[in-house]
Amino acid sequence: PVFLREEALLGFSHSTILDPHGKYNLKWRFDRRTITFEIEVETRGYIGFGLSPNGAMASSDIVIGGVADGTPYLQDYFADANRKVHRDVQQNYRLQYGRENSTHTVLAFSRHLLTCDTSDKDITESTVRVIWAYHSEDVGPSGPMYHGVNRGRKSMRLLDPGSKANVSSEMDFFNLQNINVPVPFKDTTYWCQIFKIQEVQKKHHIIRIEPLIQRGHENLVHHILLYQCDSTLNESELKAGHECYHPNMPDSFLTCETIVFAWAIGGEGFTYPPHVGLSIGTSIDPVYVLMEVHYDNPAFQQGVVDSSGLRLFYTPELRQYDAGVIETGVWVSLYHMLPPGMQEYISEGHCTRECLQESLGQEMPSGVRVFAVLMHAHLAGRAIRTRHFRGQEELQPLSHDEEFDFNFQEFQLLKDERLLLPGDNLITECKYTTKDRQNMTWGGLTTRDEMCLSYLLYYPRVNLARCESLPEIIGQLKFIGVKEIQVPVTTWPFMIKSPKKYSSLSFTEAMDKYRWSKNRGKSFNEMVLQLPMNVRCSKWGQDEWSIQGTIVSPPEVKSEVKPPSTMCRSASEPHSGVVLLFTMCLTYSIVQTCLSL
Repeated sequence: PVFLREEALLGFSHSTILDPHGKYNLKWRFDRRTITFEIEVETRGYIGFGLSPNGAMASSDIVIGGVADGTPYLQDYFADANRKVHRDVQQNYRLQYGRENSTHTVLAFSRHLLTCDTSDKDITESTVRVIWAYHSEDVGPSGPMYHGVNRGRKSMRLLDPGSKANVSSEMDFFNLQNINVPVPFKDTTYWCQIFKIQEVQKKHHIIRIEPLIQRGHENLVHHILLYQCDSTLNESELKAGHECYHPNMPDSFLTCETIVFAWAIGGEGFTYPPHVGLSIGTSIDPVYVLMEVHYDNPAFQQGVVDSSGLRLFYTPELRQYDAGVIETGVWVSLYHMLPPGMQEYISEGHCTRECLQESLGQEMPSGVRVFAVLMHAHLAGRAIRTRHFRGQEELQPLSHDEEFDFNFQEFQLLKDERLLLPGDNLITECKYTTKDRQNMTWGGLTTRDEMCLSYLLYYPRVNLARCESLPEIIGQLKFIGVKEIQVPVTTWPFMIKSPKKYSSLSFTEAMDKYRWSKNRGKSFNEMVLQLPMNVRCSKWGQDEWSIQGTIVSPPEVKSEVKPPSTMCRSASEPHSGVVLLFTMCLTYSIVQTCLSL
């Protein structure tokens, strides 16, 4: 059949399983203009696939298809705000082929990344919430029947360039693996354990890291983070795991701060570029790491025991460069605070030109090259950008995610490596919503607290671990009317002395007592963004660059560069692939490519 020849040409480069039972399999590939999907589902009825703004059915972009009486069919739909499904007037999904046997249905279809259809969802480099469903019956004359429990959602980056697993089957590896962890009878659990890195007699490079997810637990293990710990830990700390961010967790967990690696559900592992590796075996390399596993158990399954982890492939054949990680953004502290009831609140963390001038100026005057970024916030986070400045000019963002999902965080491989020079500066910009919160949200480690960080994977490695900032506290206290604090400071959080209404309250209690409103929250946000900043510019371990602890003003930003966007005609105007292609040519300046089409 013709569709088999078409299928052979598609060459899918990405794949994942969307349901916990392995019945719904997705493959896809993309180029600058289009994305093509192939879905294989254990059903002889219809298959549903959609892109949602928040993981729910409402306002989703949906395609439904199947094979009826040997003939494949496909329809473009959308759901309104009340979750009612409508057939889209503009049918932007194109059927490539379809087939079924006695148990399974396969459908392949494609669409433009940007359709200029208000009922469709643009597919960008940001996180997208994929929703899926299937039914045992095909779509009838009255439309698709309700799918019942055969449905789900998954956050993904469909346009992730990915990293190929060019690893020999004979390559050495070691596992960092939990052994029979009893998953608690609750919705969310963070489980931590410290491991010792594989001992080697000479320097080696880790070149790939893969998830080791226990079979059947693909939807239970939501993400895995790996942190570098203090190299002087006692070996006894390795014996047992414990819940992370728990009052009774071991103190040693607090020494594990810098993220070395991150994997999230849907991720396929990470391969370092062919000229870069993560060094182990030397005096400055990680000795101990903490592995944090997020278990997602919304069905409150009981008696579940998990043995998932990570597999790290390493080689004595050294790459040209050692990889490093720089933590940038807002210094994690109670001085980072978000008022309640805010639809949008913006925090900015600065990797200052002063820090990069001193550290890179001494260690690597020619600069370093960033090849991957992990953007990190907690539950209030909605969008993150890592902005890049050189002199008075703002360059394109290092990375951005306009639809950030706390439950889906992993290193994003950059399409093109980015040179970071002495004297450059970075701003990690985080957008939050606290509209459903009654009290202040504080910078901190728990998921209810907040962070605003970008972890940069780069080479060659230099002695710079953190490049961050924190707004001064005095200006924030003055906003709510604090006049004097108790000195000497003997408690943390420190205490307020005057005015009387805040007397003998800690500064956190005073902030919570203040009567916040949307307008006051907005004014507070505007003020905080202009406050002088404490600079954090630290080396590995406890050492610091001399600029650390100094006070600087935030840089004046003359222009703001946003990620490329498209220009569409109004929704009422007809549009075609020619119009879309012209738009994409303008957006990406691929003039030569377009002229040759």
